[in-house]
Amino acid sequence: MSSKQETLREIRINPIVPNQSVVIATARSLRPRKKEDPAPRDTRKHVDQCPFCTGNEDKTPPAIASYPDEKNWKIRIVENLYPVLDDDNNLPGFSLGLQQAISGYGRHEVIIDNDNHGIAIHEMDEPHLAKLFFAYQNRMQQLYSLDKRLRYVLVFKNFGPAAGASIAHTHSQIIAMPVTPEDVYNEVVHSRRYYQKNNQCIFCSLIDEALTFEATIYDRESGAIRRKINVGQYVVEKGKHFVAIKPFASRFEWEIQILPLTHQADFLDADTDKLSDLARVLRRTMARLESVIGGAQYNYFLHSLPHDPECLASHDSYHWHLEICPRTSIPSGFELGSGFFVNIISPEYAAEKLRAVKLDNDT
Repeated sequence: MSSKQETLREIRINPIVPNQSVVIATARSLRPRKKEDPAPRDTRKHVDQCPFCTGNEDKTPPAIASYPDEKNWKIRIVENLYPVLDDDNNLPGFSLGLQQAISGYGRHEVIIDNDNHGIAIHEMDEPHLAKLFFAYQNRMQQLYSLDKRLRYVLVFKNFGPAAGASIAHTHSQIIAMPVTPEDVYNEVVHSRRYYQKNNQCIFCSLIDEALTFEATIYDRESGAIRRKINVGQYVVEKGKHFVAIKPFASRFEWEIQILPLTHQADFLDADTDKLSDLARVLRRTMARLESVIGGAQYNYFLHSLPHDPECLASHDSYHWHLEICPRTSIPSGFELGSGFFVNIISPEYAAEKLRAVKLDNDT
């Protein structure tokens, strides 16, 4: 494996959402800058003052659900005490000329991922992670069933202060909302257009390319190789039913997406028996990230088909996926002002580094 990444300076277009561009500028990684120490991580198994630790259940709202049960819980779902959206004050929307607002109605809940305060995802066993995905799925289904006004339920995890986590105890969150988020809506719309033109899911096409495609681009005058794409170059981890891929137009240096190998639009349709493979792929992917960038702070989130009448007809064109976005840099003025993401590590080099990690049970 090469110890240095190739010098690149190019704008890459996101094939799913073509109006989203990423600047790959590897030379900027050579800029002089202060070395940042990894964020300190609280690895204690139990913290007396933590409201999410066992024995402190009275410090949170009553459990909405507990697995396996409230007395012996390993996963626990409660209301968020400081919700982004809630149903406690469902005021009507209004319009004043160009100024419009709709009710901030919805639900905001916390999923306490584990009874172990300081455990990381890559340290959890796969049966537990499979149960966590089942808890996500089950609660999403309940929220959609309880209130038909809800259009989208987003499951996400913030890990580390740089990723927005305010409590060290490992946890995820669920926000149910009466609108479809723009990022998901854009994915649905553009994937539908691709399907109408090509009669193929664009996510499935990208998976096929990652697993089967190779190409060499030559300079017309000199005949020198300008770019070479090898089969599996962007694949970080692969299971029986899921694959982890480094996007060609990665917004973040170590961004990874996990997708089902077989077409599926809605996470709620994922077979329970296949969630164990999703758990395995996630755990191994996070172990690779931990090995390469140690102490990573990250966000991950599930993008699934919205339960919006406008989007429900997109079962054939949309493909649910889990996006993992390690937060190793802070957006600059250029990024905030232009809407471009700037990535200083080439996706090819990042994928190579991640694949090279030897995990304990590798053969």
